[in-house]
Amino acid sequence: MIERELFRAGTAGARGCRRRAVRVASAFVRLATWNVNSIRARADRAVAWLERNDVDVLALQETKCRADQFPRHVFEAIGYEVADSGLSQWNGVAIVSRVGIEDVEIGFPGMPGWGDPPAPEARALGVTCGGVRVWSLYVPNGRSLNDPHLAYKLDWLARLRDAGAAWLEEDPSAQLALVGDWNVAPQDDDVWDMGVFADSTHVSPAERTAFTDVLGSGFTDVVRPYAPGPGVYTYWDYTQLRFPRREGMRIDFVLASPALAARVTGARIDRNERKGKGASDHAPVVVDLE
Repeated sequence: MIERELFRAGTAGARGCRRRAVRVASAFVRLATWNVNSIRARADRAVAWLERNDVDVLALQETKCRADQFPRHVFEAIGYEVADSGLSQWNGVAIVSRVGIEDVEIGFPGMPGWGDPPAPEARALGVTCGGVRVWSLYVPNGRSLNDPHLAYKLDWLARLRDAGAAWLEEDPSAQLALVGDWNVAPQDDDVWDMGVFADSTHVSPAERTAFTDVLGSGFTDVVRPYAPGPGVYTYWDYTQLRFPRREGMRIDFVLASPALAARVTGARIDRNERKGKGASDHAPVVVDLE
C-alpha cells in the first residue's frame, strides 16, 4: 500500500483556492491516457475530468506547449505532481500523478529524431508512479505512405520495441505501461470503414506489423478485452461530423508488461468526454488495477 496525500479543492471558486489535505493509505489503482490536443486550451476540462473519475495517474499527449507554458498550477492545486516534455506548439507529452513522480526520463533509449539534422521531438516521457513505470507516448503520424515521415514512424516504433524488450529482459517482473496515442489502427474494426483508408497511413501492413512487434516484445493490450469492437474508437476527426456519425478510429492504447497486466481488473474508453464544446478529438482511455 502507498501512503499518499490527496487534495480536495476548497470552497472558493478559483483554481488557486485553499486545499484540504486528506491522507489515505491506498494502492495505485487507476491509470489513464488522453491525447488532450492542447493542454492550455483544455486544462480546466482535464482537471474536472480527473476529479470526476478519481484517476491516480494521467498520461497526456499533444500538449502543444513548452515546459514554461504548461499550466501545472491547476493540477498541483488538486494534489497532482506534474512531469512534462514540450519544445514548441507541436507534439508534447506529460504525466500528472497523485501517487508520486520519480525517475523522470525524456525520450527512451535509442529514440530517433526528426528533421535536418535529426533532433529528438517531445514524444516520449517516462516516470515511475507508485511503483509503476509509465511512458506517455505520442507516436509520429507518418503523414502519407510516400512521406519520409512514415519511415521515421516505423523506425520510432522499432526503437520503442527494442527498448521495451530490453526493460523486460532486465527485469521480467517490472510493472511497465506504454500508453498514449499510437497513430496506428492495428485491426480492421479499429476504423469505421476500411475502404475510406485505402492507401492511407495508420492501417498499412508496415505500421500494423510495427505495432504488433511492440506487443511481441512482451506487452499486452489490456483495454481491448474490456472494450472490444467493432465500433469502439478513441479518436474522431473534427471534420465532416465524424463524431455524431460514429466514424472514428481506435488509435490510443495502454500496453502493459506481464506483471502489470496481471493487476488489470477493468478498462474503458470515456467516449462522453469527446462530447461538448471545446472537446479534444480523442477520448480518455482508463485502466483499473488491483
